[in-house]
Amino acid sequence: MDEITQLLEKRRAGDSAAEAKLVELVYPRLRRLAASFIRRERPGHTLQATALVHEAYLRILPENDRTLVNRSHFFALAARIMRQVLVDHARGKRAKKRNSGLQMVTLEEEHAIEPARPVDLIDLDSALQRLSEFDVRKTQIVEMRYFGGLSNEEIAELLNISDRTVKREWSLARAWLAGQLHAPNPSSEK
Repeated sequence: MDEITQLLEKRRAGDSAAEAKLVELVYPRLRRLAASFIRRERPGHTLQATALVHEAYLRILPENDRTLVNRSHFFALAARIMRQVLVDHARGKRAKKRNSGLQMVTLEEEHAIEPARPVDLIDLDSALQRLSEFDVRKTQIVEMRYFGGLSNEEIAELLNISDRTVKREWSLARAWLAGQLHAPNPSSEK
């Protein structure tokens, strides 16, 4: 059992020192993930990586301290919450600017839905919501890889499926999302 899983168990058992050690262990990885997301944003983006990590961490533990099972589960939940924080921030900025500017992100090569082509974060979130209506597992895989930075092996373990299945579903999800994100918007053609 890895150290993060052990600390989650100790925390559930009421060990207050476990939370401090947990923060010490997970903060650097969450910070790297957040910094990666922020780098993909447009210049002058107002949300800082540190703020993203703090917001995500504050949402993770209080509501989920009894349900977090292991390291992979923790980072999968962190991925979902970071996605929510980023999308909420993008929506807030869009509302302030009244659609005058879009929050653009470029997906890195290893996580790319379509490399070197910017994707609007709100559009990505909408596409993921549509995907979840008929395939929750593919949505979870995208969240865990893109927003959580989990490896195929970690995702396979968390979802109790094979590594090969993760790779196949990741590939299918990327293709479906690329079609959704780069298809003409019927409302903009009117």
